[in-house]
Amino acid sequence: MFEPLITMLTGIRIMKNINKEKLENADGDNIFEKGIAIAGYAYDAEQDIFYCNMNPWQRNMGYSRLYDETMAPFGMIVDCEPIYFEYDNKIWLIELWKGQYDLNTGCEVGIYTAAKPALNIPAAYKYMFYNCANDEERLPMSFTLKKNGELLFSRDEEHWWLAGFKLGEYSEPSELEMSIKIFFKDNTMCNSFIQGLLNAGYSQEEISRNENSVEIIFDKPHTPQPITRIEKADKLIQKKNKLLCDRYNDITKMYDNIEDKMHFIKEEAPYIYEEIIGKAAIVRDLKNMKDSGIL
Repeated sequence: MFEPLITMLTGIRIMKNINKEKLENADGDNIFEKGIAIAGYAYDAEQDIFYCNMNPWQRNMGYSRLYDETMAPFGMIVDCEPIYFEYDNKIWLIELWKGQYDLNTGCEVGIYTAAKPALNIPAAYKYMFYNCANDEERLPMSFTLKKNGELLFSRDEEHWWLAGFKLGEYSEPSELEMSIKIFFKDNTMCNSFIQGLLNAGYSQEEISRNENSVEIIFDKPHTPQPITRIEKADKLIQKKNKLLCDRYNDITKMYDNIEDKMHFIKEEAPYIYEEIIGKAAIVRDLKNMKDSGIL
């Protein structure tokens, strides 16, 4: 589990320059389409957000708590809320995220499962590796994300990774409120998830149930945050994120569509373009390394 993460961390700067020519030499429209496809996302023009495809490269990577620990070092100041519970002889993890992802304000709901260990110790669940939910394990979910009480965007789909990201929007995680509704397969699963919420520190008053659906609000995390979330470091990273967002919005204010914005950013602010498109090259190369057995 640790070797792939170490490889990724130590090689990240090198991989930023590997095989990016096809993206960098493409025209504006192709850059946009190829970039988001490589990264595993699609674009919702009506809400002006990016969202996750059903079968992106990330679905093959699974989940480990170590992934959350790497978010801050990579410029993402995000609140995490893992909820563990047992169902169908498996350990399930439904995790919530909200915060600032570099140049994006966003949020996520992810579903993951792992085989129930012979020595079943709930305290050890957070140290386990989980697979992304398969098609049969997906659940109907919806969320709305508000910033200081104002709606930013919403999503509603049967998925294993329901997410949305708004480019150029800067937020502190504490400004964001995420309202989530999840429909479970049966009464047993719903009860088990509610027990997971209680174990995570939620009160009964914070949980709304209607038959086999559950609604909660994720504002202030109830669970311990990654140890990499250090107040002074968070402030420095967020200062950088805000500068990038402000610069992006200033440069692109004359354009009303994402394709033109991306083309202009490439020409006028390549360092911001690198933050947006360059990381797509990283995730592509990570996928290639995993497929080839390096990771």
